[in-house]
Amino acid sequence: MDIKSIDDVEIKNSTVLVRVDYNVTLGKDKKIIDDLRIRQTLPTLKVLLKHKNKLILCSHLGDPKDHDRTLTLLPVANYLSKLINHPVILVNDWNNKKSRPLFDRQNSAIILLDNLRFWPGEMANDEDFARSLAELADIFVQDAFGVCHRPHASVIGIPKLLPSYAGLLLKSEIETISNILEHPKKPTISILGGAKISTKIKMLYKLIDRSQVLLLGGGMANTFLHAQGHEVGNSLFEKQEGEEARLILNHAKNKQVDLILPIDVIVKTKQNRIMTKLLSEVKKEMIIGDIGPATRELFASRISRGKTIIWNGPMGMVEKSVFQAGNNAVYSAIVGDRQAFSLVGGGDTIASIASKKNVDRISHLSTGGGAMIEFIEGGTLPGIEAIKG
Repeated sequence: MDIKSIDDVEIKNSTVLVRVDYNVTLGKDKKIIDDLRIRQTLPTLKVLLKHKNKLILCSHLGDPKDHDRTLTLLPVANYLSKLINHPVILVNDWNNKKSRPLFDRQNSAIILLDNLRFWPGEMANDEDFARSLAELADIFVQDAFGVCHRPHASVIGIPKLLPSYAGLLLKSEIETISNILEHPKKPTISILGGAKISTKIKMLYKLIDRSQVLLLGGGMANTFLHAQGHEVGNSLFEKQEGEEARLILNHAKNKQVDLILPIDVIVKTKQNRIMTKLLSEVKKEMIIGDIGPATRELFASRISRGKTIIWNGPMGMVEKSVFQAGNNAVYSAIVGDRQAFSLVGGGDTIASIASKKNVDRISHLSTGGGAMIEFIEGGTLPGIEAIKG
C-alpha cells in the first residue's frame, strides 16, 4: 500500500495529533481490565517522544450519550502515565477555544483529549469538528486500526487537513494481515465464532477461499446447525440466515474446504442444569452455550496440524464460566502449535484470553474486531485509504 509510516519520515520538534484506540474495558471500580490496546501504542508514542515531539492523543471510549462522565478517559490517562513513565494530562473541554492555552503550557506532557464521542461531530464526520482537531497540531498519525473501518471525523476527516502518517501499530496490522491472507503457509486453519453470521458473511467466503479447514462455534454455528435440520432449542441463532448458511456450506464443499461444525454441545436445561448433549439430544427448551468435549477434541486436533491459524470470535457464551471450556480448548491448541503463525482478533476474543498464560505465543493479537473483519473482506479500510499518499 502507498502509505508512509512514522519510520519512513523524520518527524521531530512538532505537535503531533495521534489517533489511538483506547476503547478499553473498565471494571466497576473503573480499573482497566485489558490494557492490550494501550500497550500496543507504546512503540509509536516512544518513537515520537524520542524525537522531541509534543503529543496530543485522541480516542473514544464506549458509546456515551452526550458528556457521560462515566465514560471519561481519565482512568486511561492515569494508567498510560504510569505505563510510559511520562506525564499524561487529560483535557476535558478541549473543543472550547478557551481551553486552547492549556496546550501551549503543557509542552513537556502528553495530552489526552477526553472521549471524542462526547461530541456528535465525531461520528457524524463533521468538517468543523475535524478542523477543530486538526488545528491543535502540525501532523496527524493514525495508529487506531480498531476504528479504521469507521467513517468518523478523527478517522477520515483529519487526514484531509494535515500531513498524515501511519503509526507503528497500524503499519504492523496492515502488513501482518495482508501477508497472512496473500502468502499463508498451508494448511490454513480458520476458526470463527461469535453471535452472528450476518456480520461475517463476506469474511466467511473470503476465508473459505484461503483456508483448508474452517472451524465454526458460538451462536454462528447454531445458525448452520439449524439450517441442517438440527434442533437448537432456545439458543441464539439467525433463522433468517438459514439459506445463506446453506450457500456457504455448499461453497465450502465446492472449494474442498473441510468446514467443521460442533458434533456435541454444552447446554443449559429448563431446570438450569448444565449438561453435555449430542446434537440429536438437544431439546426445544435447551440453550446451547458452548461446544462439547468431543468437539473440543476435534477442533484441537485440526488446529494442531495448522501452519497458519486465524481466529475471530469466541466458541461460546464466555461471559459465563460454565461455558468457557470451548474457548479455552481452542486457545490451548493454538499456543501449543509452535509451528504455526497465529492471528487472533476481535474484542470479545481478545478479552477472553488476555489474562491467560502463554498469550505471548500468539504471533499477532489484532486490536481490531470489526476492522479486522472488514480488512479481511476488502483488503483495505476507509481510515487506511484516508492517509494514503
